[in-house]
Amino acid sequence: MIDWQSLTGGLLIGLACSAYLILDGRIAGISGILGRTLGGKNIWPGAALLLGLAAGPVLWRLATGAWPDMTVSAPWPLLLISGFLVGFGTRLGSGCTSGHGVLGLARLSRRSLVAVICFLGTGVITATLLPFLTGK
Repeated sequence: MIDWQSLTGGLLIGLACSAYLILDGRIAGISGILGRTLGGKNIWPGAALLLGLAAGPVLWRLATGAWPDMTVSAPWPLLLISGFLVGFGTRLGSGCTSGHGVLGLARLSRRSLVAVICFLGTGVITATLLPFLTGK
């Protein structure tokens, strides 16, 4: 069975990343785009891409009449700590999962392969250990 929503979303991400690379000559890593946009560098292409990301759920709602299914069951303090660690990790790794995972791997970058292995490995370890640490 094909998950058409996921397939369509993946195709649109690939299309947007390709367009950003072709039209602006830059890799569409969200952490880099956010950093450049907030830092006042290359504002408009980055702002347009970030606005498109934020507008996606609204467009989905307009097209289907329902918000996309999404459930967040983690408590806010855990989300804030996790967000800080992810942000620190993306600065340390010179990119996030979108930059390294989507585009870096597509460009056969060894640095991105190492980054993705670290991201995924840390995620697997965290997801495995967290239930033992929190008792859930």
